[in-house]
Amino acid sequence: MGLGTWSIRSEFDDLLFRHASKCGTTVFDNTRVTELQFEGERPVSANWRNTSTGTEGHISFNYLIDASGRNGLMSTKYLNNRRYNQALNNVACWGYWDGTGSYMPGTTRQNAVWIEALEDESGWAWFIPLHDGSTSVGIVMDQESSNRKKKVSRAASGGSGSNLLTHYIEELSRAPGALKLIGKGTLQNDGTPEAVKSASDFSYSASSYAGDHFRVVGDAGAFIDPFFSSGVHLAFTGGLSAALTISASIRGLSSEEDAQRWHTAKVGSSYTRFLLVVLGTYKQIRNQDMPVMSDVDEDNFDKAFDILRPVIQGTSDVGKTLTEDELQKTMDFCRHIFAPTDPEMHAAVKSRLDDTLTSPNGFVMLESAIDRVLGNTDEEAKIVLSEINARKPIHTLYNPTENFGAEEHFGFKAVLERGKLGLVIA
Repeated sequence: MGLGTWSIRSEFDDLLFRHASKCGTTVFDNTRVTELQFEGERPVSANWRNTSTGTEGHISFNYLIDASGRNGLMSTKYLNNRRYNQALNNVACWGYWDGTGSYMPGTTRQNAVWIEALEDESGWAWFIPLHDGSTSVGIVMDQESSNRKKKVSRAASGGSGSNLLTHYIEELSRAPGALKLIGKGTLQNDGTPEAVKSASDFSYSASSYAGDHFRVVGDAGAFIDPFFSSGVHLAFTGGLSAALTISASIRGLSSEEDAQRWHTAKVGSSYTRFLLVVLGTYKQIRNQDMPVMSDVDEDNFDKAFDILRPVIQGTSDVGKTLTEDELQKTMDFCRHIFAPTDPEMHAAVKSRLDDTLTSPNGFVMLESAIDRVLGNTDEEAKIVLSEINARKPIHTLYNPTENFGAEEHFGFKAVLERGKLGLVIA
């Protein structure tokens, strides 16, 4: 989690949009693609319509990058390859508050995001300070639990109906930490239908994210969960992968077919890493095993956790068959990536432990190994080491400028040098 206040998402998107224009990109605002034309399986042109003026037109192109968000034009309309994750069929409701408190004022953690499991283990709450002084406070739970609770609430009120605001306030009562941070804050538009917003949060991925002269990136291809803003990470990962694989194809550094395979592998493995982190966190929140075998692609799991699989299985001779036990152990391991630490804790632990234990480049250690080394006397060190080790096999997702090029797919690695963007044979 980043420190400080978060910005409004629409303003963040607009900032990126304007920056692209300043870098020389021709941009079209308020314009929607209505249809694509193909030569075989290759998209070559598109019809568009300006939503403000009603003007329509046609444009041709050599490459297409589909960044159309959850609408996912290529995946949903032309490829029909979107698949939904049944383990994360969630719904969120949220509102914006004024005059709230802040997390750990006067420390390096001031204004950090607060995430809290609901007391009945049905979901979680977020408390996110925004740059304009307001705070976003929301609830996420699975669709079945949400429907059940609303039904109980309607029955208790004599069948008069439980509106979204009532449901929201009821669920916030199960998050005492968030309530304490809200303090004497007031809900914007309280008492009106605009006070609380709701969105179904269906997690999905695709069987592929690339094809002949096209790439699919961000929410257009895959979405996991609002937890830890995974969508932003995957959008930047996919965007960079699309740029370097198209560049590699144009420059003849790889065939177009190899570039396509590399992009699909990069996005797929990044999605799987974050999926297992999120599922591990939900497993802890709900205090139960989660049936995810049908939701995890075995090939992507191999790519995402090739470092971790031998450690989890306890052998260097790793079998290719993915088991439910291996998934559950991986989720248990990955949930530590967002352990409740701060810079002061890391500094204190590093000062009293051997450098080899706290190095991000050392061997991966499971909790059992950490327990054997530390015993039962240093809980702070256990938390820090668990976080450091959980990040080792998935660090390529969080620091792409340093680690994006470290990962190999189908015999190629990324080249991120300015002016030489592309792929190189590993």
